[in-house]
Amino acid sequence: MGFISTTADTTPLLDRIRSPRDMRRLEHLELVRLADELRAETLKVVSETGGHLGSSLGVIELTIAIHAVFDTPHDKLLWDVGHQCYPHKILTGRRERMSSLRKKGGISGFTRRSESPYDPFGAAHSSTSISAGLGFSVGFDLAGEEGHVVCVIGDGAMSAGMAFEALNNAGALGRRLIVILNDNDMSISPSTGALSRHLSQIRGIEETHEPATSEPKQNLFRNLGFRYCGPVDGHDLGTLLPLLKSLKEAEPGPILLHAVTRKGAGYHHAEAAPDKYHGVNPFDILSGTQVKTPAKAPAYTKVFANALIDEARRDDRIVGITAAMATGTGIDLFQREFPERCFDVGIAEQHAVTFAAGLAASGMKPFCAIYSSFLQRAYDQIVHDVALQNLPVRFAIDRAGLVGADGPTHAGAFDIGYLANLPNFTVMAASDEAELVHMVATAAAHQQGPIAVRYPRGEGTGVTLPVQGQVLPIGRGRIIETGKHVALLSFGTRLAECLVARRLLADHGLSVTVADARFAKPLDTDLIAELFSSHDLLVTVEEGATGGFGALVLHHLAQKGMLDGRCAIRTLTLPDHFIAQASPEDMYDEARLTARHIAGHIRGALAPIGGRAGGRLSTSIGGHGEMQQVHRAEDRG
Repeated sequence: MGFISTTADTTPLLDRIRSPRDMRRLEHLELVRLADELRAETLKVVSETGGHLGSSLGVIELTIAIHAVFDTPHDKLLWDVGHQCYPHKILTGRRERMSSLRKKGGISGFTRRSESPYDPFGAAHSSTSISAGLGFSVGFDLAGEEGHVVCVIGDGAMSAGMAFEALNNAGALGRRLIVILNDNDMSISPSTGALSRHLSQIRGIEETHEPATSEPKQNLFRNLGFRYCGPVDGHDLGTLLPLLKSLKEAEPGPILLHAVTRKGAGYHHAEAAPDKYHGVNPFDILSGTQVKTPAKAPAYTKVFANALIDEARRDDRIVGITAAMATGTGIDLFQREFPERCFDVGIAEQHAVTFAAGLAASGMKPFCAIYSSFLQRAYDQIVHDVALQNLPVRFAIDRAGLVGADGPTHAGAFDIGYLANLPNFTVMAASDEAELVHMVATAAAHQQGPIAVRYPRGEGTGVTLPVQGQVLPIGRGRIIETGKHVALLSFGTRLAECLVARRLLADHGLSVTVADARFAKPLDTDLIAELFSSHDLLVTVEEGATGGFGALVLHHLAQKGMLDGRCAIRTLTLPDHFIAQASPEDMYDEARLTARHIAGHIRGALAPIGGRAGGRLSTSIGGHGEMQQVHRAEDRG
């Protein structure tokens, strides 16, 4: 396998592949040439669409060997996470649709059951493949069917607790299961921890060229009841093909094949910087230069990182924690300045949360920076180890709301509900990047229990950032603009859309107050009472699922007996279904949370009550009644 700097002009072998069945007719040398063509095709596709490049280039030969040997889709092939599944998709009848990769209505960037019978199990979060694969294996046995199950899992994903749980169970059950450890010493960031060292030691034994007749060295996998094979070169089809054929014919029982690969294999730019070419924008193949739209404002992730660094300079008790997402969460910036106070625990969200709880109990100020969708994996630890003990762990929840091309698996839709219903928690959402700076300062100062701040992916709004964050009064929101007919109470970055909706509604004679809740817990009950008592309609807006901020407001109003005909109320949330990949703008359009939709919701809600709301509102809805003068209100003290 040589380096590729440009795409192949022709792909005669790949052009003949409509399904893996066609590959099984090819000779060995043809499969080797097919690998070159598949690598060039994968590179071409991702250069045009963007996506996960390095991991896909690293499994070209593995993908071909597995499909050439096993009878997929009857035999089940599970890709852990799915970052590396693009070559698999090209070979399984989806080549013509790869130009739609990660786009609205297009091919998913991960495996998806509804997309193809060759995707038997959906993925996007790590370390699930062995558990699911064992389920398929037992399913074959219980149904009295013959079939093989192959799970491909990276060394980074293997470090997660769920993978160990599955290895433990699989070793005890002794069912037919082949686990291929795709060992490239990377996840998204470089692999960390004792398992990474153990795999390096195993690879080191191979490098000593120890005689095959010597006693097999014990390792983790053999001790867990797996037959261990390897390590082998994961890019050598001459080794992979006969070895997989022999494993296919082996006696029933769990087998682990240790394949050593290179992330980005065959493309020198990706091999030289595997972290930079894990996920890419469209790029020029020859130079490796990625197409990037000039930023109009700093990204929320970077704003968080810089604010945390600023706080840590003044407080040596602040500690940064991430779970194998140092770059994605901005913790890598923190690590450069405070390496001794920064911990990447690997793909181990459960451990990260309880580790943070221990740090908090010891008097430290841990900031646990985890994506909203990944924090779901640690819910029991949040409840039992943090909330129940009222420990001041700070949760920095990145990727709140809808995230675009990664689709529903990475959408941060549920954290408001699953955190705000816990005793002792304080839950904040930043409406812009300046607010995020203040909320980081607020979290750093908060010692009365766990506190969370959520913020989205992508750029901020362009507001001026404060020189230093100010501690916000807990449970106090702010009024941004005042009106008299309708109150919009926003939690999070939909605030900007609420302000646009306000202007749209002014064209219809409606005067709108816009408020920033800041806190879902504790609620600013004084602000809610003020808005509810002085307007004809109160509308809550949030970037989260039903059962979140709006539900908390409704519950409060009901408990206070304030829903007895005094004011109409509506709650705008994400819809009760998973929204497929698209641009964030298209996803929020589907969610009906744009300014246009917010304004439409309000006009629709007011129409039935206009006649009984008094002459002021009736006149405003029917024509263009006199607007109250608008002014910007200062934060309430």
